[in-house]
Amino acid sequence: MALLGDEQIAQHLQKTPHWKRLGKEITRTVQFNNFREALAFVVHVGLLAEKMNHHPYIAIHYKTVILNLATHSEGGLTEKDFEMAKAIDAII
Repeated sequence: MALLGDEQIAQHLQKTPHWKRLGKEITRTVQFNNFREALAFVVHVGLLAEKMNHHPYIAIHYKTVILNLATHSEGGLTEKDFEMAKAIDAII
């Protein structure tokens, strides 16, 4: 899987507007009403990640979930990251 260039990343970010570039990753923060909802979302993302074989960095801070995506084996962003971002967006 090939790393994406800056122009390709910018094009993908236009299609995934809730995600922002953070160095060699993309990130999204999602707010929930309470911890239970945040945890349920994280479990759903975890199952999705297993299915797609692409595992994000996930941090839970009470009712806030922070997700970071990168293809670590490639050292940056690939198509796989944006596929995962779109799949996550679909369950929010």
